[in-house]
Amino acid sequence: MSSAFEKSAKARWLALSPSYFIIGIFMGVPLLIMVGISFLEQDTFGGVKPAFSYAAYRQLVLELDFFDNLVFDPAYLIIVWRSVYVAFLAMALTLFLGFPMAYNIARQPAHKRNLLIFLITIPLWTNLLIRIFAWLIILGHGGPLDIPFRYFDPNFSLGLLYTPFAIILGLAYVYLPLMVLPIYASLEKLDFRLVEAASDLYSSKWSAIRHVVIPLSIPGIAAGCILVFVPALGDFIVVTLLGGAKNLMLGSLIQFQFQTARNWPFGAALSVVLLLFVIVSMWFYGRLNKGEDTGGHP
Repeated sequence: MSSAFEKSAKARWLALSPSYFIIGIFMGVPLLIMVGISFLEQDTFGGVKPAFSYAAYRQLVLELDFFDNLVFDPAYLIIVWRSVYVAFLAMALTLFLGFPMAYNIARQPAHKRNLLIFLITIPLWTNLLIRIFAWLIILGHGGPLDIPFRYFDPNFSLGLLYTPFAIILGLAYVYLPLMVLPIYASLEKLDFRLVEAASDLYSSKWSAIRHVVIPLSIPGIAAGCILVFVPALGDFIVVTLLGGAKNLMLGSLIQFQFQTARNWPFGAALSVVLLLFVIVSMWFYGRLNKGEDTGGHP
């Protein structure tokens, strides 16, 4: 029996070895290069010097004052916190909009479900820049949202563009399908006779959703939250176009360090910080799935 098991495990490993190789070459090696660059010195004209240094990580919290003394500087920590805060609000908004959409799609007949899922994915077929430029027109000065108020004041503007609100709205719009699809995948497997049984036991509709539907769809909700939170945290296209220069976030700061400031070690250090958020999110998701598999007992 053990010999057959070993042969099966070896065959499975051999079958998966090409994918391991591709992941290692195209994902693992670039990540190791990025981590290595973060511990090198910045070159004067861009790039790095082959000398070990942790100055890039020190720059996250400390800076040199006029007398070359290290002093605490919270500027970059504020940017990191702003990025986490905005990404969390965008995730919460997509969850608020996406869960009812996924629930209603799951309750439809099979032929309608396929059509609705098709409609959810249609925005993904359009170039991201085109969709964001459309929001520039919608939220901009004199755009469609300002027109009703201009009957009372020709110069009135809501001033929504280049604000955190515009960033959150843009991120929620871009990543909403990534929230709907995992939740729908969980709800599609749900036996809705459990909801009917809860109604037969005099449970209200909202109570049945809260105590039956939501607990059984937690894996889909967690997957959707990670799929939205992680890319929203590192996004720089939406942030740059809708937020402007006054709303600097982690993704746009990394892009600025590599392309404009030419400070590769600091940009790599910021990328490592972003990677740590990804690892922590995946760890929580793994713990959650482990709890689901063991019936809620760790």
